[in-house]
Amino acid sequence: MTRVYVPTTLTVLAQMAKRGVLNPDAADSAPLPAHAVTAAIREWYTDDDVESLEFAALTEAGEASLRMLAEDPRFPRRVVLALDVPAQAVRPEGPFRSSVTLEVEVPLSEVVSLHVDEPEAEDIMLAAIAALNAADAGDEDAQFLLEEANACDLLWYDISEIDDLISD
Repeated sequence: MTRVYVPTTLTVLAQMAKRGVLNPDAADSAPLPAHAVTAAIREWYTDDDVESLEFAALTEAGEASLRMLAEDPRFPRRVVLALDVPAQAVRPEGPFRSSVTLEVEVPLSEVVSLHVDEPEAEDIMLAAIAALNAADAGDEDAQFLLEEANACDLLWYDISEIDDLISD
């Protein structure tokens, strides 16, 4: 089994909860963008500690969630779902070192934990969202705002707490 981190938003999480699956469109269930410890992560981070490598993948999933929020910033809190899937269902692909796609439909019941920004981080997320284009273009001040967002802790929640999260 491989631990993967699926970036999402509170809005999309509410839709997932209604459908009972993570995949964005029930009619076209795969592939699903996610993050995991990939060869590129292992190569980039010299630390062989599995927890450190998984934290790097979680952090990149958090940034992917932030980028999703740029499309719909109504609830500006990053959300990352952690789950374990068969290794053969994961294919390295995407813009981040940890980017993978999941080639299987994933039931929401298989989520091990949710990682969500605390409400007090919303202003930091909004500032980072506003700075994304400039950060991508190399603006150092904008990159600092993105780093500040990435430095915010994602709080751990059990899957049983999903209703509390989407009703906030």
